[in-house]
Amino acid sequence: MDIKVGDILLCKFYFSDLQVSKNRPVLVFKDNLPFNDFVGLPMSSKTLKLQGDEIIITNQNLSMGMLPVESKIMLRKVFVISKENPIKKYGALNEKSLMDVKRVFCDYFDCCPE
Repeated sequence: MDIKVGDILLCKFYFSDLQVSKNRPVLVFKDNLPFNDFVGLPMSSKTLKLQGDEIIITNQNLSMGMLPVESKIMLRKVFVISKENPIKKYGALNEKSLMDVKRVFCDYFDCCPE
């Protein structure tokens, strides 16, 4: 599967016992890591209560594809994922929404140049 920054993918994640897994959506945040990995931001459909690092994403934020339901991106839970992991691609964020995610990420982690 071709993976690019801004893609929303469905990935399989195993629990610590490595016997049970769940499929979860993630946003590709950075895709040029060594060892065939990418940095992902987890997504959730539980959008009723938002934290300061969570961003609502709807189908209007996509340049292509479709989400099954309105979702949120959780910036505080950034992690590295193997490019062998994704099961399918839901779509991709449009350029404006991706820039908004990057801005909020930098604001949250205090990494924006002053």
